[in-house]
Amino acid sequence: MNSLKLNFHQLNRTQLLALCNEQNQICKAQWQKDIYAFILEWFDENLYVQAKTSGSTGAPKPINLEKEKMIQSAKMTGEFFKFEKGQTALLCLSPQFIAGKMMLIRAIIWQMQLICVKPDGHPLNGLHSPIDFAAMIPLQVQNSIHNTDQIQLIKSILIGGGAVDQKLNKKIQNLSSHCYASFGMTETLSHIAIKNLNGLDKSDTYKALNGVTLSTDKRECLEIDAPRLLNQRITTNDIVKLISNSEFEWLGRFDHVINSGGIKLFPEQIEEKLNPFINEPFFLIGIPDEHLGEKMILIIESKNKSIEKKKKIQAKVDAYLEKFQRPRDIFFLSKFERTLTNKIQRKASLARLTEED
Repeated sequence: MNSLKLNFHQLNRTQLLALCNEQNQICKAQWQKDIYAFILEWFDENLYVQAKTSGSTGAPKPINLEKEKMIQSAKMTGEFFKFEKGQTALLCLSPQFIAGKMMLIRAIIWQMQLICVKPDGHPLNGLHSPIDFAAMIPLQVQNSIHNTDQIQLIKSILIGGGAVDQKLNKKIQNLSSHCYASFGMTETLSHIAIKNLNGLDKSDTYKALNGVTLSTDKRECLEIDAPRLLNQRITTNDIVKLISNSEFEWLGRFDHVINSGGIKLFPEQIEEKLNPFINEPFFLIGIPDEHLGEKMILIIESKNKSIEKKKKIQAKVDAYLEKFQRPRDIFFLSKFERTLTNKIQRKASLARLTEED
């Protein structure tokens, strides 16, 4: 656990720290500097690693993560995927965020060969060697999936940082790579539950890693007990259908739920139905309404704001959605607000809509 095989070079701790100190000074590419900086932080004398929450529900907040807990997280992931010494992992996510940090730690703990590439939207460009394990965001998978020969060099792909929509999920079914969706957050040191997306074991539910116990609060939001990872129970804002204390179906975010005329609407579920025929990014959100309390509207990221386009989308909405699920109005916004991890910020984007109008 004091060495790392980095881009085909086996380095002990002394060699690794020397390389990182040197490259951190002379390297010009920020994504590479981020890798070297985190390795130095990991091997320093502090018991904690500094990180930031994702910012999906507000401004990113600083958080201290226990190194020992991060080691346990890496072990739990490896136990699930049956990692072995000498296997190859791909780092294509920034170590500024928890997913990238954990990929580095997994490689160190399990003594894996780590291939590092630029964490952009096309991480597999130039990839020719087989990879045993990679963690990617949906955008990276979407951009890479057309080149099946390349993406299928990866044996197992863990997809996180955003929802896998119907269109992408359909394409995933044709891959020989084993694809999984992850559920977790910075506070849980990456994922605590995993869903099989393709193959004989594909499922609609998430299954907790060993040592994780699940429950729900009065809102039906998920609660997580994981002694190996957490010092206390975490209560999320994720509304779930709890199957057992180790399995759940994700329904949506509590802070996204729209109460319209006494009916609770889960935007994420309705968005899944709209996804096949809306090509641009979009989301549903509630706004105040005198009669309904809240009314649901559809906002689409598009510079084309023509009446004709709006009518075409409205026709699809009417055809595919039940009456109570239909948005009361459709708006276009030239550009959405997003977090650094590329998640749409719904409330901030809604505020921009008001500014554009």
